[in-house]
Amino acid sequence: MPIDATLPYDDSNVFARILRGELPSKKVYEDDYALAFHDINPQAPVHILVIPKGPYVSWDDFSTKASDAEIAGFTRAIGKVARDENLVAPGYRLLVNIGGHGHQEVPHLHVHIFGGRQFRAMIPRE
Repeated sequence: MPIDATLPYDDSNVFARILRGELPSKKVYEDDYALAFHDINPQAPVHILVIPKGPYVSWDDFSTKASDAEIAGFTRAIGKVARDENLVAPGYRLLVNIGGHGHQEVPHLHVHIFGGRQFRAMIPRE
């Protein structure tokens, strides 16, 4: 169910629990700013989630409150994961869902990295 991205951060969300080690994940990358792991319900041959380590609900929350170091570190982590997964040459897609209209389901900022196949329509028609 989509969430309201304007609500305060909920530290009981699934990604906060993964960050604390309370839930397992198939980790592919971690540094001081980000954690990247395989999505448990992949929508492409490569489907990795990259989350900031800070308590940010959405891109809006992150871009408003995160430090310059956090923003740079998180952005660099996304690029590193794409390179490490050999996605740059064939191409890949990044997706960030924000709030109800964006169909955000977890109230912790996360970037989807999709790769391993050709993608078509940017937004499916209804």
